Amino acid sequence: MLTDMQAAGSWSSYQAIQCDPGSSQEARALPCEREWRQPEQGFDAAPEDITISRWIYAQAAVRHEEAVTPPDRYFISIALKTTRLKLSRGNRTIFDGIMPAGSLYVGAPSRQLSVQFLAPCDFLHFSLPIDRFSPPQIGSRLWSGDDLNDLILLRDPFAEQLAKALTEPGSSVDQEFAQCVGRTLAMHISRHEPPRTKVNALPKWRLRRVEAYVKTHYDSCIRLSDLAKVAGLSRMHFAAQFRAATGYRPREYLLHQRIEYAKTLLSNSETSLAEIALAVGFCTQAHFSTVFKRITGDTPARWRCTCRNELPPLLLLDNDRASACKTLPGVAPANRRESCEMRNNLGS
Repeated sequence: MLTDMQAAGSWSSYQAIQCDPGSSQEARALPCEREWRQPEQGFDAAPEDITISRWIYAQAAVRHEEAVTPPDRYFISIALKTTRLKLSRGNRTIFDGIMPAGSLYVGAPSRQLSVQFLAPCDFLHFSLPIDRFSPPQIGSRLWSGDDLNDLILLRDPFAEQLAKALTEPGSSVDQEFAQCVGRTLAMHISRHEPPRTKVNALPKWRLRRVEAYVKTHYDSCIRLSDLAKVAGLSRMHFAAQFRAATGYRPREYLLHQRIEYAKTLLSNSETSLAEIALAVGFCTQAHFSTVFKRITGDTPARWRCTCRNELPPLLLLDNDRASACKTLPGVAPANRRESCEMRNNLGS
C-alpha cells in the first residue's frame, strides 16, 4: 500500500487538464460533475448512449457522498490518480484504504453506494446501459449482477490506458471515440473470470505492522516469510490478503518503497547513485537503475536533474551541506554488499 506521503506526492506531480464547469462543452473533452456521479446540467445523452464524465475533488478535507445507480445502467469508475477513500453500503464496508491509480470499480443497477473521500482524487465515470454490457460466457460460468456489483480491480493497466486516452492533455476526443472506449471497457471487464472465492483483505492492524517493518528494514534483505511472520499468517494467506488490501504483490510493494526512499536521497543529497542503491537495499547500481526506470519512467540521474531544476534556488542544498551528505550515516558498503548476496525471494 502506498503511504500518505506517496499519495500526496502522486497528486502534486499530476499535470492533468483541470475541469472547468464554466467552460463551453466544445472547449473540453469530457463533462465534469458538479456533484459526485451527477454530470453537469445540460449534458445531453440518448438513453442508449454510454455517458462519460469526470469527478475531480482537489481539497484535502473529508467529503461524504452517496448515489444510487439507475435501474437500467451499470456504473464504472477508474481512478486517474492514487487516492484514499472508503466505499460502503449501509453498514458494510466495501473498500477502505489507498486506491492506486488505474483501479477500477463496477456497480450494478439499482445499487446504493456511499463514499468518503479522505484525500484529493480524480476519477473517470462511465454509465453503461444494461444492453451495452452483455458479458459473454466465460468457461462454464456466466457473469451475474452479484459478480459485477462491487467488483474492484486494483491497478488494472488496460483500464488505466483507456482512461488516459480520454484524459491526457492534448488528446482529441469526440462522441464516437468516447463511446468506443466505453464499449471496449465493458468487454475488458467481461473477460475477467468471475471470482470463485472471495479473498479477504489483510486487516488494517496487520497491514500497519507490515508497513512499519518494511519502513524499518527496507535497506536489508526481506523475504516473503519475514513479512508473513510479522503479519502472523502463512506465506500463502499473507500474499493473497496483502494483494487484496493494496493491489500490490509483496515484492512489488517492497520495490516501490525502496524507490520512494531513493527519491528522497536523490533530491536532498549529492550521494552517488551506487551508494544510494546500496542504502535502499539494492545489490547493484544497475539493478537499482532498472527498477527505478520501470517504476518512474526515468533514470535516477535524469530524475534527480529534473527534480533539481524544479526546486527553487533557496531550497537547494549549499555546497557544504551537499558535501556532508556524500557519505550516508550508517551505510557500510562492504557489509551491505555481503548482506545482498542473499537475494530477495519474495513471492511474485
